[in-house]
Amino acid sequence: MERTMSGGPLEGVRVFELGGIGPAPFACMMLADLGADVIRADRPGAFMHPVLHRNRRSIALDLKSPRGRDLALRIAGTSDAVVEGFRPGAAERLGLGPDDVAGVNARAVYGRMTGWGQDGPWAQMPGHDINYIALTGALHAIGPADGDPVVPLNLVGDFGGGGMLLAYGLLAGIVNARTTGRGQVVDAAMVDGSALLMSMIHGYLSQGRWADVRGVNRLDGTAPWYRTYACADGRHIAVGCIEPQFYTAFLRVLGLTEDADFDAPDDEGRWRAMTARLRSIFATRTRDEWASLFDRTDACVTPVLSIGEAPSHPHNAARGTYEEIDGGYAPRPAPRFGTTPSGPGRPAPAVGADGIDLLSELDVATGEAQELISAGVVTIPPEAP
Repeated sequence: MERTMSGGPLEGVRVFELGGIGPAPFACMMLADLGADVIRADRPGAFMHPVLHRNRRSIALDLKSPRGRDLALRIAGTSDAVVEGFRPGAAERLGLGPDDVAGVNARAVYGRMTGWGQDGPWAQMPGHDINYIALTGALHAIGPADGDPVVPLNLVGDFGGGGMLLAYGLLAGIVNARTTGRGQVVDAAMVDGSALLMSMIHGYLSQGRWADVRGVNRLDGTAPWYRTYACADGRHIAVGCIEPQFYTAFLRVLGLTEDADFDAPDDEGRWRAMTARLRSIFATRTRDEWASLFDRTDACVTPVLSIGEAPSHPHNAARGTYEEIDGGYAPRPAPRFGTTPSGPGRPAPAVGADGIDLLSELDVATGEAQELISAGVVTIPPEAP
């Protein structure tokens, strides 16, 4: 099966993705962005996300049929990695579990994305990002002391502790397989990844440098020099002047260098009064007025931009951090590589759009291909050639 090259440091790597939602597609998007040939097996009529499913090829397969399973195993046999995001045991019931894949491709790395992991008393329980980060202390730590925990979108569990962890594990497994000739299972659980993201906080907690209480610590929005402030127009400014030299630059812009109220930034007993003063100061100008005053200083102060505003900020625009898509913008691939940059991006395909090409690459004869399509094992969208 000839590999499709798309440019980037992962050119020559093939990943077979058993279609799912959320963190597993995000992991595969990251790999595809960097040049991997990611083939996604979808259900006919499945939703294709305009960003998470970009840079893919899609084949619509009935994985519950024996012939659909056989085709999936043929694709797995040509792949460096297979990815699934089902509940534990579901892939095995389809005949597409790790042992099934190893039977056709001993070098394949098998990535498994779940919330609770492949084992443990909660392995079969349903859940979502909020549940996984709740069990690791991450959710408890975010929010004001006098309020409820604040949900950080689904960034921590699904994408940071889930998809990125899976992509990292897959690449480590592929490197090892190329050395040893043997693949292995990568058990990427969002509860494990969320716990891992709390590593620095656990270290501080063990040293007595962090209180296991919400809204009283240096980096949780409590310190007057590490938080947000509302401005005159109701929008916000973000202040992050942790180090002394940055704090000094912050006071200089505000004209507070000689103000005794701000001469002891680490005195927690004075934080409430300092915050109240700063609130009243920031309320006197609009967000953009403050952003202009702090621009190009060392004060570590930035405007809090909306999702829609972010692509047009001069720094993001200069770096090309976002690209236009139908109806909006999408982040470009990251990180960036000096000698093997990613090739031009491709929009998410229609479900099954690459089915005929993939059947051809599998050396499926034309007559057999037509029979598979007629039987509903493979579904081709009407617009496909």
